[in-house]
Amino acid sequence: MLDAVSKAFFHGLARSRTIEVLASRYGMAKPASFGRRFIAGETLDEALAAARAVENGGMMITLDQLGECVTTLAEADAATRVYLDLVAAIVVSGVERNISLKLSQLGLDIDRAICTDNLRRILEASRPHNFFVRIDMEASSTVPLTLEIFKTLWDQGHRHVGLVLQSALYRSEEDARRLSAMGVRVRLVKGAYKEPRSVAHQKKAAVDTAFVRIMEGLLRDGTYPALATHDPVIIEAAKRFADASHIGRDRYEFQTLFGIRRDLQTALVSEGYRLRLYVPFGKQWFPYFMRRLGERPANVGFVLRAILKDR
Repeated sequence: MLDAVSKAFFHGLARSRTIEVLASRYGMAKPASFGRRFIAGETLDEALAAARAVENGGMMITLDQLGECVTTLAEADAATRVYLDLVAAIVVSGVERNISLKLSQLGLDIDRAICTDNLRRILEASRPHNFFVRIDMEASSTVPLTLEIFKTLWDQGHRHVGLVLQSALYRSEEDARRLSAMGVRVRLVKGAYKEPRSVAHQKKAAVDTAFVRIMEGLLRDGTYPALATHDPVIIEAAKRFADASHIGRDRYEFQTLFGIRRDLQTALVSEGYRLRLYVPFGKQWFPYFMRRLGERPANVGFVLRAILKDR
């Protein structure tokens, strides 16, 4: 129950223009500002520098240009062009060719056909350069259409693309089975969105139990699953299941978020596990940042101390 209240509270704050203005003033102003703990930077150059540092630490990366829920076709086209520029810049930079995006950036809430075409443009530009493109899963109301658009392009031969599933949603276990049968690479997360009881587990214990159940199915039957969690109990459960099932460490990877549980990240790499960091960047960082606080309210103290220090 506390988890649901926390998510609701921070999702409410994310809609506050006053708080967004305050956060924008202090959050990324200096190298030590609080936003930079979780966001790689506001510019592509900053993100690429952060990505190189992550790779030098023995970890893999996926870059994500933050932004979501555009309201006009012009904004959707602009976001698509930003990702096309990102693809070109990554090729030149030499960092790993792995990106993540949200379909609401590309017009999901406006026009299905145009969103599909915008995603196709990105996949066609990235395929010759051996990119992997991950489609983030958003609020539950967008899941059916996201899956439909994904399948349309998958059936057209775009196989360098994968999906995210959220263990909080009741439907994800069946979605995982269907995607595994197709050979789709799935990234499994708990889920950061506030969802109604009718579609999602409300208690952390239920979300965690579902995560482990889906995780075991993906490890057993999936195609190179990505297990995205900072929960040490679940990570240990994944290790035990993989070892007991004779699943090699080259057949899956762990994923964590930039700036969160660096101790855990270091430990996984030192133990020889594959670890990928989700590296977000861009000027539209505030909604993402608030969801991270909702997942881990203990970070609020860190943020408040940083704001007082910056003033």
